[in-house]
Amino acid sequence: MNHLTDVLHIPDTQSARDDRRLAIQRVGIKGLRYPLRLLVAGAEQGTSAEWTLDVALPAERKGTHMSRFVAWLNEGAALPPWTAATLRERHAQMLQRLGADEGRCEAAFTFFLSKRAPVSGLASLLDYAGRWIAETRAGTTALWAEVAVPVKSLCPCSKEISDYGAHNQRARVTLRVELLGALDWHELVRCAEDEASSEIWPMLKRADEKWVTERAYENPKFVEDLVRDVALRLGADARIGRYVAEVENFESIHNHSAYARIERA
Repeated sequence: MNHLTDVLHIPDTQSARDDRRLAIQRVGIKGLRYPLRLLVAGAEQGTSAEWTLDVALPAERKGTHMSRFVAWLNEGAALPPWTAATLRERHAQMLQRLGADEGRCEAAFTFFLSKRAPVSGLASLLDYAGRWIAETRAGTTALWAEVAVPVKSLCPCSKEISDYGAHNQRARVTLRVELLGALDWHELVRCAEDEASSEIWPMLKRADEKWVTERAYENPKFVEDLVRDVALRLGADARIGRYVAEVENFESIHNHSAYARIERA
């Protein structure tokens, strides 16, 4: 028995014709975890990403070839560390492999930046949630980068009305930007950390804690202040097209969050 011949004659059911006349805008795989090597601040960093990969399916085609998504991703493991430019190129190759005109790649992952405490100078690693999205629709490809940045916020009202102290809390700034040029992850992170009441560090000594506390106290911001300041910074960068800036304050005096969002379409 010739097993190769048998395999070659297996019917390709996915490529069969479908007569229901319904196109599918997105069909593919999601929740696939795969290793990913990134360039972060000029250095290679290994992580794992959760991928969502899909294409548009014309009305006359019965199905897509799911295994080709995994094959495409596996080929990428042998490439140099990925950048946004790499993702754009690879996204185009995925569409070609699937025989599709439209499609989407999304990768969610954790990356780390080395941070030195403000007084002691002690170095430690802080984790950030990153995401890439490449999407082609109507012949146009858009590339997006997203990062969630933990920061510290302090309430101006609380500082104004209190005889001493002010309520403060951890906050999360989430930035999703359309990339028109090369923009490193650490640059996007700085857009959030520089505008917060204070940035945060994984490891602090007492002198550092004093600095962070006083820095936040001298730089109070409402959630509205922070989202506006971040949005102004994003809007001034020619490498950024459309964007979404979100801020969530995990309030220390309430059992709910304060939230603000600005979009540039």
